Amino acid sequence: MATIDITEQNFAETLEDNDIVFVDFWAAWCGPCRMFAPTYGAAAERHPDITFTKVDTEAEQALAAAASITSIPTLMAFKDKTLVFSQPGALNATGLEEVIQAVKNLDMNELRAHAAPQHP
Repeated sequence: MATIDITEQNFAETLEDNDIVFVDFWAAWCGPCRMFAPTYGAAAERHPDITFTKVDTEAEQALAAAASITSIPTLMAFKDKTLVFSQPGALNATGLEEVIQAVKNLDMNELRAHAAPQHP
């Protein structure tokens, strides 16, 4: 599956409608962003069960600000509408694959149990 461009208007709906969503925050003038794009696109083709999206930070400045993007590229991953990964910088193919597998293997029930307030 190819990557999907998302905007402020369809960001929440995209998270709502998909179990796992990767978001690449990028800009056309950003060299590392352009270098990461083929790696990200290839991963999208290898993992049709994951939604791979892109946000053009120039066109979607409000969305980039809401996501606290201060450096691009920044990759975020959401599982069950929960942010589970966020890292600035371009990953190589091996690093991206490791993140994908970690997100796929993440047990959200266990994560929620640890995130819940612990009462003595």
